[in-house]
Amino acid sequence: MIMDNYILNISETYSSEKKSIKYIEPLINIIKEKIPISLEKYYNILIAVSEAFNNAIIHGNKLDANKKVDIKIIADEHLVEILVSDQGEGFNPDELADPREPDNLLKDSGRGVLLIKELSDKSKFAHTAQGTNVLMTFFIEEK
Repeated sequence: MIMDNYILNISETYSSEKKSIKYIEPLINIIKEKIPISLEKYYNILIAVSEAFNNAIIHGNKLDANKKVDIKIIADEHLVEILVSDQGEGFNPDELADPREPDNLLKDSGRGVLLIKELSDKSKFAHTAQGTNVLMTFFIEEK
């Protein structure tokens, strides 16, 4: 997160409960209202952030309502950066099973990190002493 002239600078904190997912779409709608993005880019952002948020709640914080998930959004006319942070123990995304492998196709989880990587223009997963951070970057094309 290195921008100086933001159009958007949002920071929100949510409890680690499944019902908190209802706050993500209105948050992403703010991006669409403030920055001219394509419908495809909007849905890429919405799906990637929803996956990161769900992973933070379920896998990172283990549905512990005492633990929080932070979302930071900064944007200018060229890009949107979104940081989702949990208070969990962390993981190595390179060690996750490939959900496209035949043995994993019918599993009911395991596709979130792949979706985040595929739908964002850049993604970075980092573990800190406070938890796991997922930084997603989305480049804004000229309409």
